[in-house]
Amino acid sequence: MTEPVVDYAEVLTRYEPVLGLEVHVELATASKMFCGCATEFGAAPNTQTCPVCLGLPGALPVSNDTALASIVRIGLALNCTIAADSRFARKNYFYPDMPKDFQISQYDEPLCTDGWLDVPVVDPESQTDGVIRVGIERVHMEEDTGKLTHAGSTGRIHDAGYSLVDYNRSGIPLVEIVTRPITATGALAPQVARAYVTQLRDLLRALAVSDVRMEQGSLRCDVNVSLAPIGATAWGTRTETKNVNSLRSVERAVRYEMSRQAARLDAGQSIVQETRHFHEADGTTSAGRSKEQAEDYRYFPEPDLVPIQPDPAWVARLREDLPAAPHLRREQLHAEWGFTAAEMRDVVNAGAVELIAATVAAGTTPAGARKWWLGELARRATQLGVSAADLPITPAAVARIEQLVDAGTLTDTLARQVIEGVLAGEGEPDAVIAARDLQVVGGDGELGVAVDAALAAEPEVVERIRAGKHAAVGVIVGAVMKQTRGRADAARVRALVFERLGVVDEAAG
Repeated sequence: MTEPVVDYAEVLTRYEPVLGLEVHVELATASKMFCGCATEFGAAPNTQTCPVCLGLPGALPVSNDTALASIVRIGLALNCTIAADSRFARKNYFYPDMPKDFQISQYDEPLCTDGWLDVPVVDPESQTDGVIRVGIERVHMEEDTGKLTHAGSTGRIHDAGYSLVDYNRSGIPLVEIVTRPITATGALAPQVARAYVTQLRDLLRALAVSDVRMEQGSLRCDVNVSLAPIGATAWGTRTETKNVNSLRSVERAVRYEMSRQAARLDAGQSIVQETRHFHEADGTTSAGRSKEQAEDYRYFPEPDLVPIQPDPAWVARLREDLPAAPHLRREQLHAEWGFTAAEMRDVVNAGAVELIAATVAAGTTPAGARKWWLGELARRATQLGVSAADLPITPAAVARIEQLVDAGTLTDTLARQVIEGVLAGEGEPDAVIAARDLQVVGGDGELGVAVDAALAAEPEVVERIRAGKHAAVGVIVGAVMKQTRGRADAARVRALVFERLGVVDEAAG
C-alpha cells in the first residue's frame, strides 16, 4: 500500500534532514576473504564454494593479504587513521544466506577510522559549484553473504513460494564504508547523497580495488534518513533503505524518505526505526524489518583469526603508491581538454572521464571522443542496461572511427553503423567498414552521377528549387542518400545540387 507523502519543497519549510550512508564494496580479489575459492561473477550457482565458505564443521579461515592491503589503501585514500591493532569479530544472526549463522566482520576495533571525503556538489537551481566535506566514521572489513533468489511475482520473500540460495558470493571480501551523520544539507540532501556515492565510486575505481559495478551488486548503498523539526536540538528517528544499487536510486531514496517521513510527522505519527526496501519502478520504499541494535548481534572476538597489526613501514609504502585523487585528475583533464564547466560536468556524471581520456590517448580530439561516448555509445549503453565502460568497444576503436570521420571517409551516419557492427562482434572498425561497404562515396564524379539521376527523376522539385523554395533540396538529398545507401556526404550532395542548377544556396551564406 502506498504511503502518504508531502511535496518535497514543503518538507523543507518544516524539517531538516540528517543523512548517513553505508557503502558496501566487494573487492576485486582473485579469491575469497578467508578461503581460496574463486570470486568470478556469473559462475554457475554453488560452484565456487568450499568447506570454509560453506561453514562446515572444522573448517578454519585464513585472511586474504591482498584484501587487507586493499582496505588499508581505501582507508588512506579517505584520510583515515590506520589502527595499530585491529581484529575480526563474529556477528551472530540467522539467515539462510549465512551458512555459519554468523558473519566474520569487525565491530569495536575497525581497521580504519576518522577520515573524510570532499564531495563536489552542484546546486541544480543556481548551477553553482560547492564542496561538502563528508566525515568517515569507519572503514571495516567483513565477508559477503550468499545470494537468495525468491520465486514469486515481485522477487521479494513475502510472496515467494520458495527461495533458492547461491553461496558463490558467500565469503567474498567486503568493505563497509560508514559516514558520520551528514547535516546542514537542506534542499540538496538527495544530490549530496548521490554526489558522495559517485565520488566514492570514482575513488575506488582509481584505486583499482573493485570494479564498483552497482548493477552487479559489487557496490551497494544503505541509505539512512531522519528528519527533525527546524531548530530542534535532537535528531529524528532514522530509517535505513537497504542495498540501493544505482546512483539515481540513492538520490530518489533520500527524496522519497524525506517526503514520507514528513507526512507521518505532520500526522502526529512516529517514525519506526527499521530497514526498508527500495522499489526501482516507482521510486518508493516499503517496510522491511525492525532495525537491530549492536547487542542483538552478540558480537565477540573471532577466535580463529589473529589480530591485525599493520607494519607502519608497509602502510607508508601503500600510502606512497596511492594514485592521484580523482577530483585532481579531473581538474587537470578539464584544463587540457578545454571543455566548458557544463560539458565537463556531463562527462563526470556519465562516468566517462577515463573513457574519454583513453580515447584521446589513442589519437583523437577531446571533442570527438566526448561526442561518441556521451552520444551514440551512451544511448547504446542505456538500451542494454549497462555502463558505457561495459560496452564491447575499446577507446582505441572509438578513436579510429572519429579519425575516419575527420578524414571524410565516414559520415556520422556511417560511423554509427560501424559502431553497431563493432558492438555486434563483427570486428574492429576497418573490418566492419570493409564487410559492410560503409565508406563514403568517393569523388564528385561518382556522387555527381547520383545527383544528376535524382534531379532528372524530380523535375517538379527542380523547378521549386529554382523558384527560391530551397527547402525542397531535401528531397534530392534524400534520394541520393537512398541511392548510395547512406554513404554520401549530405552537405556535399546539397552543394552539388545547387552547383548543377546554377542557384546560389542562401543557407550556405
